[in-house]
Amino acid sequence: MNRLLRAFGKTTLLTWDMLRFAFRRPFEGLALLEQMFRLGVRSLPLVGLTAVFTGAVMALQVSYTLAAYGARLYVGSFVSVAIVKELGPVLTAVMIAARVGAGITAELGSMAVTEQIDALRALGASPVKKLVVPRMLALIIMLPLLTILADSLGVLGGLYIAVAEIGQSSEYYWSKVREFLTIGDVVSGTGKTLFFAYFIGIIACFNGLEVRGGATGVGRATTNTVVAASIAIFISNFFLAKLFLFLQTSFGGGLW
Repeated sequence: MNRLLRAFGKTTLLTWDMLRFAFRRPFEGLALLEQMFRLGVRSLPLVGLTAVFTGAVMALQVSYTLAAYGARLYVGSFVSVAIVKELGPVLTAVMIAARVGAGITAELGSMAVTEQIDALRALGASPVKKLVVPRMLALIIMLPLLTILADSLGVLGGLYIAVAEIGQSSEYYWSKVREFLTIGDVVSGTGKTLFFAYFIGIIACFNGLEVRGGATGVGRATTNTVVAASIAIFISNFFLAKLFLFLQTSFGGGLW
């Protein structure tokens, strides 16, 4: 319990330092662009494949379930809402936690055990500003964009199954998507990813900076990052879903 409380306190301090340095000149523009490319653009194949096949298999399974109730025509509705509100954001975040979170921890951990971070401090530079801020901002910017892409590909995967397996026309599929999917669904699903990005980034950076014990310590920290980030995503998703549902019911109409 004490270990958990210490980790929570240190991540809170790291968050505060990140916020302070994020708005302090000089801005690390080139480092941010490099991290956006490494963490975001290079994750496109993984996120895309996951989303397409998730949408396809969901449409396949839902079509047979709905057929028993004579509601097979609503496949597009079920797939689009489920992908956009839940599966797209959560699966994208988990994939990024596994690929990017582990990579950040391994990279920072290797720098810690080889005393490169201590060298930065000796030169008067802040490791938080040089290493943490660009990675955190890159995740916060790129994860919502990757989620929007995943949502689109997931719906397209469902479209393929609806046309090829069920025999629906693409026009009818899209009509059901437009009928049931609202802007509020898109906002709530994408909004979650801002929190997911924070959890992935802060856990990965914290574990990387705290690595001790050489290569063994790096491997242990990398595993801890994937596990802790995944748990944080699933737990926070529940409370965020309740929050956005409350907002939708309380402020119905308009955007929602």
